[in-house]
Amino acid sequence: MEEAVLLNQTPVVTYFRLRGLSINQNVQMVAFAMFLVFYVLTLIGNILIVITIIYDHHLHTPMYFFLSNLSCIDVCHPTVTVPKMLMDTWSEEKLISFDACVTQMFFLHLFACTEIFLLTVMAYDRYVAICKPLQYMTVMNWKVCVLLAVALWTGGTIHSVALTSLTIKLPYCDPDEIDNFFCDVPQVVKLACTDTRIIEILIVSNSGLISVVCFVVLVVSYAVILVSLRQQISEGRRKALSTCAAHLTVVTLFLGHCIFIYSRPSTSLPEDKVVSVFFTAVTPLLNPIIYSLRNEDMKNALNKLMGRVEERGKK
Repeated sequence: MEEAVLLNQTPVVTYFRLRGLSINQNVQMVAFAMFLVFYVLTLIGNILIVITIIYDHHLHTPMYFFLSNLSCIDVCHPTVTVPKMLMDTWSEEKLISFDACVTQMFFLHLFACTEIFLLTVMAYDRYVAICKPLQYMTVMNWKVCVLLAVALWTGGTIHSVALTSLTIKLPYCDPDEIDNFFCDVPQVVKLACTDTRIIEILIVSNSGLISVVCFVVLVVSYAVILVSLRQQISEGRRKALSTCAAHLTVVTLFLGHCIFIYSRPSTSLPEDKVVSVFFTAVTPLLNPIIYSLRNEDMKNALNKLMGRVEERGKK
C-alpha cells in the first residue's frame, strides 16, 4: 500500500533538458557551423553513392550492395540527432519531450547496431573476395546477400526494441537534465527514480558485448586478410593494404565509441561528448570517402553519372 502511494506521488516527467555541447555561446556557434557542414556533406555524399550504385549496373555486386546499405544507414543515423542539435543551438532551454527522447533512442540504436552488424558482414565479404576469390560468387551469391541484409536489420531492430523497452518502464523524476546533445540509454537511465544497477548490467551485456565481439571479429578478419596478402603481387597487395587500413580506421572510430560508452556503468565522463561527436557526425561522413570514393570503380561510375547529368542539362 505504501509503495503504491509512493509511486502515485512520483512526478511524471514529460520532457528532458539537453545540456548540449557547451554553455559557451561562441563554442555553440562554431559547433553549429561545423555540424551543419558535416551533415550536409554526409547527406550529399551518401545519397550520391546510393544513386550511383542503383544507376550503374556494373556496381550490382555483393560489395556495392552492402555499401548501398551502409550509405542508407549513414543518411539516417545522423538525421536522428544532428537536426535536433542544430535547432537547440538557438534555444536556451533545449527541451525534448519524453516520447521524442524514446523515439530518438530507438532509431539511434537501430541504425548503430545495424551498422555494427553490417561492418562485420562487409569484413567477411572482403575476406572471401581476397582469400577465396574463386569461391566468391558461390559463397556470396545474391540469396546469401539478401538473407544477410535481412538478418542484420532484424538484429538491429531486436536490439533497439530491447534497450528502449528497458528505459520506458522506469519511473523518472528530477533531475531531468541529460548531459549530452541527444538522448541515449545510459544518460536517460541515470535519471530514473529507482535502483538501475540491473538495467545497467543488461545494457553492458547487450550493447557492450555486441560491440566488443563484433570488433574482435572485424580485427581477426582483417588480420587474416593481411596475412594472406603477403602471398600476392606487390601492386594488388598495396591497394588491398590501403583499403584494409582505411576500413580499420572507420571501424575503430565507430566501434570505439560503442565500447567506450556501453561497456561501462552509466557514469558521465568529460570525454563522452567528444566521442559522441565522432559517432554521430564524423564517422557517417568518413564512410562514403573511405569505403566508396577511394574506389576506382565508384569514381568511374560517378564520372559517368555526372556526365549524363551534364548532357541532360545542356539539352
